[in-house]
Amino acid sequence: MLDAVVRSLPVKKTSTRLADGRELLYYDSRDDAVRDAVDPRPLDPVATTSQIRCDPLLGDRVAVASHRQARTYHPPADECPLCPSRDGRHSEIPAASYDVAVFENRFPSLAGDAGRCEVVCFTSDHDASFADLTEEQAGLVLEAWTDRTAELAGLPGVRQVFCFENRGAEIGVTLGHPHGQIYAYPFVTPRTDLMLRSVAAHLARTGRNLFDDVVARERAEGARVVLEGEHWVAFVPYAAHWPYEVHLYPKRRVRDLRELGDAARTEFPQVYLELLRRFDRIFGPGEPPTPYISAWHQAPFGPSDFAPEFALHLELFTVRRTSGKLKFLAGSESGMNVFINDVPPETAAARLREVASE
Repeated sequence: MLDAVVRSLPVKKTSTRLADGRELLYYDSRDDAVRDAVDPRPLDPVATTSQIRCDPLLGDRVAVASHRQARTYHPPADECPLCPSRDGRHSEIPAASYDVAVFENRFPSLAGDAGRCEVVCFTSDHDASFADLTEEQAGLVLEAWTDRTAELAGLPGVRQVFCFENRGAEIGVTLGHPHGQIYAYPFVTPRTDLMLRSVAAHLARTGRNLFDDVVARERAEGARVVLEGEHWVAFVPYAAHWPYEVHLYPKRRVRDLRELGDAARTEFPQVYLELLRRFDRIFGPGEPPTPYISAWHQAPFGPSDFAPEFALHLELFTVRRTSGKLKFLAGSESGMNVFINDVPPETAAARLREVASE
């Protein structure tokens, strides 16, 4: 059990513009931080070709964004566009240092009426990872995620906000700097729609909330619980799709990040940082950092009969199934969306509990 001490986190937010007109926001833990650096780069206005097409057979939406072929791809560390601007080299962030920075993506998958994409830089330290952050730094990222959720929810046409991190070349990351992204979708995503349908069916059948029942079952059985605090619980789901997959829920059900209480916000960095550090120890000493995807699931906005029944949660998983081997989405997974998991969820949970002391 983790002990939480409720404390307030001062956050100063500064909004400015990059040379091509894109919005840049700084989130600082100090009230006296001054963010007046100007972007001197001779940038052309951002031109996008993003459009949303609907698959008539599946009902899925597909973003077609051919302009992303020209995006920055594995630059050397001294040319990283997410590092601060220093020593005469200008990046996407004009300041010489920063705590957390968020800006509109120069190569967005979604743009205009098709939505919005933002980049979240967790720290100015190029060689760090999220797991290296202090609790205060991780708490500041949480505040940035929450603020962006609130602002993007107010944009016309936005139905859902998705905050996530891709970590590692195995995931397809093209920039090594510790960062995540935020997508503001103009539709409810297929995965969320499936959850809402399951929630509706469960409510009609039992009169209870499905998310509440899932969390209660995992806590009661215990075999798949990885760690538990006063306000959060993390477990490997009963039918995990990925070899090592953890779902993190606040114990008080809320729909999105805006509704988290102060105590849960305070405890989150402790729990989440511990999970990420355990992920890096899964495969033993000497192994490279574990690649992962970390994804916040939030309720959609606008008209939806069952969105109030949705439960905010974070899903963290890796594509590595054992030392030196990846889990590929082959015929069954990619062709029919039927996952085959090589690691029993109970075994994965036991391993994640075991590495707590390593």
